[in-house]
Amino acid sequence: MGLRISSCVIDVIQRAAAEAAPLEACGLLFGADGVERASVTANASGDPTRRFEIDPGALIAALKAERAGGEPVIGYWHSHPSGDATPSATDAAMAAADGKLWVIVAGDAVTAWRAGASGLHGRFEDVEIEVVLSASSPRA
Repeated sequence: MGLRISSCVIDVIQRAAAEAAPLEACGLLFGADGVERASVTANASGDPTRRFEIDPGALIAALKAERAGGEPVIGYWHSHPSGDATPSATDAAMAAADGKLWVIVAGDAVTAWRAGASGLHGRFEDVEIEVVLSASSPRA
């Protein structure tokens, strides 16, 4: 069994990526048993055509909410508008080996990776995605 992601979450991510192109889009992933919700955050990178940085205020707010009993932050997502859905060497340099999920979207392709101490670029292990059809839209 792979990482469970709601089809509505994938729709939110792909729509945000398409709207942001040619800039990279990004956000946070929430859930307990898989990815249940994705937020769209501002890209705070100095060069959003080539990099992403999740808005620090949004990340801090999400982590504070989690500590107060809110939704667990299980990872991050971002787009590669002019590439493929494989983590880049830059992604690896930015990622902590903390076990968090990284979902990458490029066009119709969506991939998932777990940040650790080995794997692609010495940082990412490929995670199989299991898309779960859902009747309701996740909050963005």
